[in-house]
Amino acid sequence: MAKSDPSLDRRTFLTLSGVSLGLLASGCKPKSEPSTGLEEVTPELERLPTVEAPQKNGHEIEELLDIHYTDTEWEQLLTGYDDQIDLLRKVRALNHPNSLAPAQVFDPRLPGVKYNTGNDVFRLSATPTPLPTNQEDIAFAPATHLAHWIQSKQITSLELTELYLNRIQLFNSRLQCFITITEDLARKQAQQADEEIKKGHYRGPLHGLPFGLKDLFDTQGISTTWGAAPYKNNIPDSDAHIVKKLRDAGAVLLGKTSCGAIAYGDIWYGGVTRNPWDTREGSSGSSAGSASATAAGLVAFSIGTETLGSIVSPSVRCGVTGLRPTFGRVGRTGGMALCWSLDKIGAICRSVEDTAVVLKAINGFDSGDASSISTEFDYAADADLSKLRVGYDPQFFSHEEAHALNREVFASLKSTGVQLTEIKLPARNAEPLMLQLLVEAAAAFEDLTLSNKDDELRWQENEAWPNGFRQTRLIPAVEYIQADRLRRLFMEDMEQLFQDVDVIIGDNFGGGMLRITNFTGHPQLTLPCGFMNRTIRAAFEETNVVEGETGDFPASIGMWGSLFGESKLLAVGRALEKTLNVNSRRPSF
Repeated sequence: MAKSDPSLDRRTFLTLSGVSLGLLASGCKPKSEPSTGLEEVTPELERLPTVEAPQKNGHEIEELLDIHYTDTEWEQLLTGYDDQIDLLRKVRALNHPNSLAPAQVFDPRLPGVKYNTGNDVFRLSATPTPLPTNQEDIAFAPATHLAHWIQSKQITSLELTELYLNRIQLFNSRLQCFITITEDLARKQAQQADEEIKKGHYRGPLHGLPFGLKDLFDTQGISTTWGAAPYKNNIPDSDAHIVKKLRDAGAVLLGKTSCGAIAYGDIWYGGVTRNPWDTREGSSGSSAGSASATAAGLVAFSIGTETLGSIVSPSVRCGVTGLRPTFGRVGRTGGMALCWSLDKIGAICRSVEDTAVVLKAINGFDSGDASSISTEFDYAADADLSKLRVGYDPQFFSHEEAHALNREVFASLKSTGVQLTEIKLPARNAEPLMLQLLVEAAAAFEDLTLSNKDDELRWQENEAWPNGFRQTRLIPAVEYIQADRLRRLFMEDMEQLFQDVDVIIGDNFGGGMLRITNFTGHPQLTLPCGFMNRTIRAAFEETNVVEGETGDFPASIGMWGSLFGESKLLAVGRALEKTLNVNSRRPSF
């Protein structure tokens, strides 16, 4: 590498560092477009001293970077700067597979705070409902009911599996919610479950239940595509931690549900996952297929992931119940990493208690996951609600402009007997936290950016990953660390807030709680609370929607619990679900 020339003036240095160096650090070679003069800038940085400066003066670049140094300071800064460039080159040369987590590990627990991580109490409600004669009624039944019918031998796992496989064959082309259907494996696992149950070896409430798995998790010998064209031929040679946990619980894998490419949105390399309530809509993302399949009665339950809304958002759109657990509860080994300090695995189901059943099976320490936390999981259907404190923002429920449905939810919540307390949500601006997610995601998929394989992704709009990854490589490391420090302040805010309440209820996306609690690691439950008339959201590449056309769609309510406080969160959620009684309505797709 050529040494830096101390005689370079500030204008040249700023141009090189602020523009050229940014492009070099991103590793983006220009696409096959008309020459811009930048083609000569190589990733090796050997041509730095001779790059022709773009038409921006040093002052403009300085303003762009929002840094203001004197000429003397810039001259001093330039001395030895080539050593830093050399370090960058050495980091670039390292092999960074997606599975390699950073040494810095996020822990949602604050120092000096004692957390109740559970006593392993698990009591479900009674499910005496007899097996329906109508096949559709069986398909849409809660997982707890299906488990009862299997355990009591009213239906076999194989019969239930065939029912769901038939429905997948009928409706998947319309919904595009499965990428891979594992028919042979499903039948084999179902037969094994039936044989074990017949011999009296009952593994628990997931034994024999067919499910859908978001296509972000390794499955031995079965493609794991991450919803993205560059990985559509990926065949793992081992199973993810969660796949092993569900197999140990006796669950039956129906297939890999579609997900937005690299865990973003509902657009994947083979299509757009649809909302069963109106197939002109996408199902939102990125656990798009899991939510769509659950809402359409194609699975008993499904597995999703969330980094920033990917369980909550499609659950809201498709009118199903989603649980994003406390960060660290569910092991992630063998799952695609988007953001190591944010990724979480949870259940998407048709009832609150179903999410408890699934979390019970997948909870537990994972030695391969640096962020895994050893915890027990409690759930008691007969919890004393009068002892539970539920916080709420009065503007969301009782303000004169609050939606009528919100006020109905509040009235239903009051009838459950919980203690209601007005609260004030953190007033800090949570938007800067996004820097952390963006930087980690760009690092996790550096290879796509450097190789230009990001061009293979179907979605190429400004807000899509390809452009986002390129932009993010220009974020200064100092600001990234400052965003992490802001994250600590929010952790302290939420710890203080949960000193006064056990559960918080409100808008899934309002008040910044979706973003804040994803970064602090707190669990969130979303459940249907009714129906409302709203504008149809046209799906990607969809043209069959009249502008302003409306329809009746599910509406949902959000709840948040303290760290490891899912037991209280689910107790309140189940009580509200029973009072609202809106789960009987089904989509007609």
